[in-house]
Amino acid sequence: MSDDRAFLEQLQGYGIRTVGEPRRYELSSTDAIALGRDPNCGIVLAAKHRMVSGIHAQIRPIEPTPGSPQIWELCDLDSTNGTYVNGVTVRGCRILEPGDLIVLGQRGPEFLFEYVCASPATVQPTRLQSSFYQTDPVTVTFTKLFPILSTGGHLTRKAYLLPVAMTVSVVVFLFAAVGEQLVFNRVLGIYIAGMAYYFIYQICGKPKPWWVSIAVCVSTIVLLLSPVLSGFLWLFREVLPGRLPVAGESITFGELLVRMFFGAGLMEELLKAIPVFGALIIGRGFFPPWNTRVGVWEPLDGILLGAASAVGFTLLETLWQYVPSVVASSGPEAGLQLLIPRMLGSVAGHIAYSGYFGYAIGLSVLMPSKRLRTVVVGYLTASVLHALWNAVGSFN
Repeated sequence: MSDDRAFLEQLQGYGIRTVGEPRRYELSSTDAIALGRDPNCGIVLAAKHRMVSGIHAQIRPIEPTPGSPQIWELCDLDSTNGTYVNGVTVRGCRILEPGDLIVLGQRGPEFLFEYVCASPATVQPTRLQSSFYQTDPVTVTFTKLFPILSTGGHLTRKAYLLPVAMTVSVVVFLFAAVGEQLVFNRVLGIYIAGMAYYFIYQICGKPKPWWVSIAVCVSTIVLLLSPVLSGFLWLFREVLPGRLPVAGESITFGELLVRMFFGAGLMEELLKAIPVFGALIIGRGFFPPWNTRVGVWEPLDGILLGAASAVGFTLLETLWQYVPSVVASSGPEAGLQLLIPRMLGSVAGHIAYSGYFGYAIGLSVLMPSKRLRTVVVGYLTASVLHALWNAVGSFN
C-alpha cells in the first residue's frame, strides 16, 4: 500500500498540484457510490469544481465469481465534461484496476483507486484516495474561450440539443414564411406541439424511437381524415346523447356536461387511443429488443404514445379546422391570435387526457387479471376530465 507521501509524489508525477492532505473513501462491496456536486452523492464535490456535474459518475461493485477478489466498475453518468481513467475517456463503464487514476472532467478532481492490504493474507475494503487542486483563475485556456468544445462527443446526448436545433430551424422557417399566413401558422403550431411533446418525453425519461411517436401521431391524423371519423360522429352524437349545442341554444350546465361526455370525451378519447392499442398489438409481433421499443409494455409506453396521438389530434383540429375558419371570417391577425392560446391549451389538455388513458392501457399490461377494469376506469376518467374542461369553457 502506498502511503500519503507516495500518493502525493505520484500525483505530482502527473503534473497535478495538490492542496492539503489526501482524503480517503472506502467503497462498499454491495452498494454503488455516486460522485458529483449534488448533496445526495456519496462523494460530494465542492461547488467550485464547475467541471463536475451534479451526479457525474458512479462506482459500482460487481459480484465476483467464487474464489475471485471483489471488483468495481466506474460508470460515467452522461456528464458534461466527461470522466477519465489514466487519461482515457470513459465511454459507459470501465472495470477499475489498482493504481487507476480517475479524473472528473478535464483537469478536474483526481481519485486514485487502490486496495488496502492489512496483511499478506487479507485485503481490507478498497479505498479511493483523492486530491483536489485549484487552477489559476487568471489562466486563459482554449476550452475557456470556447466552452462548447469541452463537451466533445457528449453534446449529442444532451437534453437541450434537440429543442435548440428545433428552435433555430423554426425561426428560419418563420422568417421565410412571412407573408404566407397559412404556412406561418402551421410551422408555429407544429413547433408548439413538438416542444410540448418533447417536454413530456423528457419527464417520462424512457427512450422511445422517434419514428414510433411520429407513426402514432400520423395514424391519428389519418383516422380523422378517414370514414372512421364519420362513424364515430354518427355513433356518439346521433345514436348516443352527444349532440353538441348550436349557437343560441339554451341549455343547462348539467345537460351540456352530458353532451360533452358522450360527444367529446368518450368519442375523442377512444379515437385517440386506437393507435395506442395498435402499437400494443403490433409490438407483440416483433422480436426482442424491438418488441419493447415499438409496443406498449408499461405505463410509460402508454403515456408517450397517448401524448403522441394527442399531438396529431390537436394539430389537425387546430391548424386544419379552427384557425383556417377564423382566418376566412375575421382575417389573418385573428387567426394568429386564436392559434397560440388554442395550441397551448389544446395540446396540454389533450396530452393530459390521452396520456392518462395511455397510462391505464400500459398499466393493464402489467395487471392481466385486472386488464378490462383498468382500461375502462382509465377511459371513463379521461373522458370525464375532457368533458368537464369542454363544458366549463363552453358554458355561458
